[in-house]
Amino acid sequence: MDIRWIQRLQNFKRANTLLQSSLKVENPSQLERAGIIQFYEMAFELSWKTLKDYLTELGYEMSSPRQAIKQGFQSNILTEGHTWIKALEDRNLTVHTYDEKKAIEVENDIRNLYAPQINQLIKHLEAESQL
Repeated sequence: MDIRWIQRLQNFKRANTLLQSSLKVENPSQLERAGIIQFYEMAFELSWKTLKDYLTELGYEMSSPRQAIKQGFQSNILTEGHTWIKALEDRNLTVHTYDEKKAIEVENDIRNLYAPQINQLIKHLEAESQL
């Protein structure tokens, strides 16, 4: 299929596979933690862009990650709107700065909050792509 969101979904799933693999490291070194955060940043970027493309296919218009997240929540695609907004804020912070204390907090949130939400979004979109 040449539907944009379905094409992007494949890249999103590959990025998520890298993220999930990196999360298998239980007590990461500083370097491993930086890798986890980098894989998270890639997966998050593709998550909102895939969601945006999917919502565009449904007739919605948006241009920013925040708008895509809000519309995804309003459309009952995302179940934890506040978690996604926090994920966006953390992604924005980690892209521009590196602070070890904050990195540890973000790693914990990636493991416990963000990765499960990313998995949920992929499951939803996979189900929709079968239609």
